Amino acid sequence: MPNDSATEVTSETSNIWKNHVSVPDTPAGFTVRTTYPGNEDGAEVMLERWEAGTEEPPHSHPGDDMTVVVEGKMSIQFYIKSDDGLIADGDLLILNQGDTGYIKANRIHDAKYLEPCKLVYVHDKAFGFIAAS
Repeated sequence: MPNDSATEVTSETSNIWKNHVSVPDTPAGFTVRTTYPGNEDGAEVMLERWEAGTEEPPHSHPGDDMTVVVEGKMSIQFYIKSDDGLIADGDLLILNQGDTGYIKANRIHDAKYLEPCKLVYVHDKAFGFIAAS
């Protein structure tokens, strides 16, 4: 079963880019979304480092997430649950330095770090890691 529009997420559709507010005494056109937990509608942000050859098993997160690859190369495989366990859903996604990837809330995926990686990871509201089997 390939990826479809119900699971595809972009900067236009991701909750990462919602709940921005204006800040008094700043230039017109500027809005910001501050971090969780100080802001109930905030985002949690992490700066991550991963060694080449490491990986995350299939899992999901309770909110949309966005990963910006500052350095390195990684892959992501999406999955769906079936009676026989997890099966791959679509082609392997490769993210290189400078790429941005979005994952919809509750979408099962893995992550493999093909080169040493430095990432900016943003999660809608509080981060959570839910192992999938």
